[in-house]
Parts: sequence; structure tokens; C-alpha cells
Amino acid sequence: MKDTITHSMTHLEQMLADKGYQAICGVDEVGRGPLAGPVVAAAVIMPADTIIEGVADSKKLTALQRERVFEQVVEMGLICSVGVIDHETIDRMNILRASLMAMRKAVMDLRQAPDIILVDGNYPIPNIEQPQFAVVGGDRQCQSIAAASVVAKITRDKIMDRYQALFPSFSFSKHKGYPTPEHLEELREHGPTDIHRKSFKPVAELVSNYALF
Repeated sequence: MKDTITHSMTHLEQMLADKGYQAICGVDEVGRGPLAGPVVAAAVIMPADTIIEGVADSKKLTALQRERVFEQVVEMGLICSVGVIDHETIDRMNILRASLMAMRKAVMDLRQAPDIILVDGNYPIPNIEQPQFAVVGGDRQCQSIAAASVVAKITRDKIMDRYQALFPSFSFSKHKGYPTPEHLEELREHGPTDIHRKSFKPVAELVSNYALF
């Protein structure tokens, strides 16, 4: 990865700045795929001409690179917020709706209202007053969305690290609740914990099997 941000990752935001938008907000979420824990979204407001060195889709960065990006967000004093939706709500309303709820919460909790919102993915955020664009692959195209993905990823990882202490039979600090072979083996050996998503197939099947005994 290059040390400096590529022109393509600022192109859309520069176009919006040229049209008069100043407080451009990127929004992204992490945690749709795991079998346990919350889904977490972040919203980051990027003033015009702001550059974050090394920013990229959080999935493409190492833990150290994510920390460096996060440090820049803090040091620059960028306005950001997170939205966390727990496993029980995910089970109740499904992961897509929960993800959009987390995104809306992140935006609504910002201490400054953005002028325009760029959302990673196919779906706009429901019940938001500001104009917004859903950008497919936005965490690879817009630095504000990429910055939000990093903030969300670091936040969720820290939550899963805390769960590690509560559920020592599971390697949540390692797999973060994603369905890795190690996690699936832990599930088979120990059964679901209180933070597992009971509506997700591998967990639901185990819950059903346990109910037979």
C-alpha cells in the first residue's frame, strides 16, 4: 500500500466540495458477517481538502495501519461517531436492518450535522434529512468512507476483545466472532454463548440440536 492517498479516493469528495459541500460525511459498518457480537457503524466528517495518509478499506489494512489512520482522525480533531447494535437486535430485525440502524445512529450522534453523506454499499440510510449517496465499494473509493470503516473496525475489535475476557473458551480476540474454522470448532465444543446471533445458520443449527436433549 502506498504511503499517500491516491487521487481516486478523493475524486468524489472533491467534486462535492466544488459544488459547495463542506462537511462531507462518510459512513460505513463492520460486523455483518460474524456469528457473534454487535454490528458497528461509524460516521466521519471530512472537511474539504482534508487528507488522511494511508487510509484505505479497513479490511485491506493491518492492525498497525488501522491504528495509524485512527490516530490521524483523533489528532486532526475530525468529528466522528459510532453506532452499535447488539446481537439481540440483529436477531430480532435481521442484519441488514440492524446495519442501517447502526449507520443512522452514528450519523444522528454526530455533534455537527453533515452537509452531505456518503454511505458504503447499495442502500441509503433511512430517515436521514441530509442528501446522501450510496456508493458501492465506497470504502475503496472515498477516503471519508474508508476512514469510517477504520473507526468502526477498531471500535468493534475492542468490543470483541472485552468479550474474550467474559468468554475465555472462545478466541474472540482472534477471530472477532467471524465464522473461521477455529470459531466453528469452539461452537461445536462449547455451544453458543449469550452474545451469539441465534438467527445465523451455524448458531441456529446448534441451538436446535441442543434443544433436542
